[in-house]
Amino acid sequence: MSAPTFIFSILLFQLLFASQPCHLILTSAADDQWQLLQKNIGVSAMHMQLLRNDRVVMFDRTDFGPSNLSLPNGKCRNDSSDIALKVDCTAHSVEYDVFTNTFRALMVQTDVWCSSGAIMPDGNLVQTGGFNDGERKVRVFRPCSTCDWQEIPNGLAVKRWYATNHILPDGRQIIVGGRKQFNYEFVPKNIAANTFNLPFLSETNERGVENNLYPFVFLNVDGNLFIFANNRAILLDYVNDKVVKTYPTIPGGDPRSYPSTGSAVLLPLNLKAAAIQAEVLVCGGAPKGSYIRALRGRFIGALNTCARITITDPNPQWVMETMPLARVMGDMILLPNGKVLLINGAGSGSAGWKLSRNPVLSPVLYLPDNENGSRFETQNPTTIPRLYHSTAALLRDGRVLVGGSNPNPLYNFTGVLFPTELSLEAFSPGYLDVKFNNLRPTIVASNSMSMIGYGKNVTVQVVITDKVVQNLVSVTMVQPAFCTHSFSMNQRLLVLGNDKVTALGKSTYNIEFTTPGSGNLAPAGFYLLFVVHQDIPSQGIWVKLK
Repeated sequence: MSAPTFIFSILLFQLLFASQPCHLILTSAADDQWQLLQKNIGVSAMHMQLLRNDRVVMFDRTDFGPSNLSLPNGKCRNDSSDIALKVDCTAHSVEYDVFTNTFRALMVQTDVWCSSGAIMPDGNLVQTGGFNDGERKVRVFRPCSTCDWQEIPNGLAVKRWYATNHILPDGRQIIVGGRKQFNYEFVPKNIAANTFNLPFLSETNERGVENNLYPFVFLNVDGNLFIFANNRAILLDYVNDKVVKTYPTIPGGDPRSYPSTGSAVLLPLNLKAAAIQAEVLVCGGAPKGSYIRALRGRFIGALNTCARITITDPNPQWVMETMPLARVMGDMILLPNGKVLLINGAGSGSAGWKLSRNPVLSPVLYLPDNENGSRFETQNPTTIPRLYHSTAALLRDGRVLVGGSNPNPLYNFTGVLFPTELSLEAFSPGYLDVKFNNLRPTIVASNSMSMIGYGKNVTVQVVITDKVVQNLVSVTMVQPAFCTHSFSMNQRLLVLGNDKVTALGKSTYNIEFTTPGSGNLAPAGFYLLFVVHQDIPSQGIWVKLK
């Protein structure tokens, strides 16, 4: 697109929205692009998970009445406890095939509203909790072209609604918190269905607001769990049920977890380092009191700060940074080259039905290795507001799938400020621009890497058209995440160590690297492996770490 055409398009876009609520847009000269994949998949994607067969499972709550997608073969869900429809012949879950751009209806049988989940080491999605008849359910989805949801009654010890899941080095999931649940438990059960009290969750619970739901949980490199809720965090030794470290409160004291919904990532773990450090980045959210004020029709501006902390430091401290755009309910996605994408969300208000305003249409890139003050790059805007109940997920080809947004308690397409969104988009970061094709690695052979062990030396063969610079090549592994309510559970990126480049001939190279040394660094399971050259990633390949 020529510069005059681009400028005209932006002006036209702004005019089209002149009579609408304010939309926060910053234009840039970035090479990123947006593509509308599906106008209507019938279901709003409140929850999203990429599977090892390059399909994405998405689902919404079941208790708001019919969706816009019928179940196949005359199927209907008969649920006497449903508060909207006792007999429902529409789907509330879909499976999207990334590479054919098609989707099929799935049948989830109990209410998955505001639930949680993670991919198990065998590649199955194990998903937990929800509302009403779904609050103690465990559900399993196995990746295959004809598979559907399977449900386990009373798979949880207690009701879980707005909880967070994380895969552990031993292959279990830990499930932390949820509404009125100041405890954690494990799935699958290898002992009695016990829960373990976690007073930190009651300490961070605010009367009338909570602000500690969907806590941010990350596996630290020492095997303990970093747990963040409201405006502070602890390090939990879940094996011995003991808090081993308490972190400082974020400067300013504003809440960052639901409903003052910010987002968080564990920044890339550099396995090349002599001492591996772990850093957590928390961005955005809503100032204290925003939720109550939004209920009364006052929409306070979102937070424009990020807080970064090295959780492995003996004396860790938060370091504050300022974003170019304030954002509540944004999603943070780790890209294959180690950068972080901030996408979706609003400029004011809070999470909750109809409680936000000023959609933020422009994503922002965060560059963790830059100096503080020069880490943010604003990207080109979408045209579709993605507010409450929107989601995003990294795909194997390096794009980011974006869906959802339903700030309404029902499917409402007219007569509301922000209609229910049933579309899917793809955001292509600038590294996918064709002008970088000569730098882009193509993986052509991987020495049977479909299964790899811990601490192993492995070789992958690539083709790179341009001359390769040895110290500008890296190998990364990304663990696909379960995304809902602005947090991608289980998201993890590792920069693998001891990489060595050997030229085999014109444009062909062997890349040698060492896999992670333990399950504390990378729990067993399926990962996307990328070769990155001068910040330009290859397409990923699926590998199983075992």
